[in-house]
Amino acid sequence: MPTYPPRPLLERAITLAARRAAAPGSLRFTERQLYYETCRVLRPTPAPLRRIPHSPAPPLRLARFTEALRGREPAGLLPTPTGPAPTLGGPAREPDLYAYGLPRLLVCQDRSIAHMLLANHVHVEAACPVLSAEDELPLDARTVAALERAEGATVHVLHDASPAGIALPGRVRAVLGPVPGVRVASLGLVPRHARTLRLVSGRRPGPLPPLGPLPPGLRPAEVQWLAAGRFTEVAALPPARLLRAVLRLTRGARPPRQSVWSELRDLRTAGFMTWPDA
Repeated sequence: MPTYPPRPLLERAITLAARRAAAPGSLRFTERQLYYETCRVLRPTPAPLRRIPHSPAPPLRLARFTEALRGREPAGLLPTPTGPAPTLGGPAREPDLYAYGLPRLLVCQDRSIAHMLLANHVHVEAACPVLSAEDELPLDARTVAALERAEGATVHVLHDASPAGIALPGRVRAVLGPVPGVRVASLGLVPRHARTLRLVSGRRPGPLPPLGPLPPGLRPAEVQWLAAGRFTEVAALPPARLLRAVLRLTRGARPPRQSVWSELRDLRTAGFMTWPDA
């Protein structure tokens, strides 16, 4: 059952959580991410238990957190988005942007997470546009054409561990239709991620609707977890960990680093202007 710490203690926990969420390097984060970070401050996991899979209930009700946060503006906290995240561009800004191939695209279930990734320049570091499923499905026909033009493009889908989230990659595949050479890949979350990472999970109240079609890769225990009304949001991941995971999964494997000598050998075959003959 969620506990109710005294107001001064809760405010100090929020202040500490904001510093943790922004580390390292003054990251930007959403209000929901700050809520989950506050939960980790109020209920830290002892070191001996960190390897035991578990998805605990939150120690603090969201309404209580929202009340304590009212009027406070911690450094790094993003405003609640009121519209769609910026898209690839438009005819008024980059009229020729859609004329090129688009090798990768990231679709987020949560609009706030899409804004957070953009605010931390993930789209620049990963060379991957970031869209929100709430605002951008179905995809713009020009975006679909750019994906097809890249020959082997991947649409990455970042979603919650919930029935609606796990069904999102299938929705994206249905929206794309038979586009040659375009692959749809789920980045998660799924229930086993929530348990392995010990992320806070909620439970839907009241009677639960029957589960729709689920991907075949889910384990029976995960299906039972979902059928019980459990869910875990992407926002429950620490911001820095989320950014690292998204960058690693969207960019793929990095090429091996070259040594100084290998670079010099390459220069000798690069042309007469790069290496003296005498």
